[in-house]
Amino acid sequence: MWAILTLLVENKPGILFKVTHLFRSRNFNIDSISVGVTENPGYSRMTITTYGNEKQVNQIVKQLDKMIDTVEVKHLDESKTIYRELSLFKIRLSNANDSMEINKLTNAYGGKVHDVKKDSIIVELAATPDQIKAFEELAKPFGIIDVARTGVSALQRSGA
Repeated sequence: MWAILTLLVENKPGILFKVTHLFRSRNFNIDSISVGVTENPGYSRMTITTYGNEKQVNQIVKQLDKMIDTVEVKHLDESKTIYRELSLFKIRLSNANDSMEINKLTNAYGGKVHDVKKDSIIVELAATPDQIKAFEELAKPFGIIDVARTGVSALQRSGA
């Protein structure tokens, strides 16, 4: 199962290493990770996505919760969470018609077009990982030159 974990941690040097080391030492893979300072500069929020069965995910949550620098750990329910990932795609333009088609595709996914050049275009997409994957599949025939992805950021809905 795909799991979204969110951690509120003390904003101190080395905490990212400690968290990733915990995953590595348990032979658990991190699919994506994003970290940023919260409204309180003394704390950072980490959002980690990973795959594992329920027992494995529960075990990693317990281990993360035991860490001294960890304030709070949550395994988020996808249906009660807003989660997005930012991605940038550099796509090849072979002819003038490609630019129009990529613009249509980008608009259909709620993205933005940036940096249109003669031979390439850069597209920004903030969406769920599944939506990004679907966009990528549709853009492949044009020729994807490069991709950059931020990792998932997530917040639990109010009242959830």
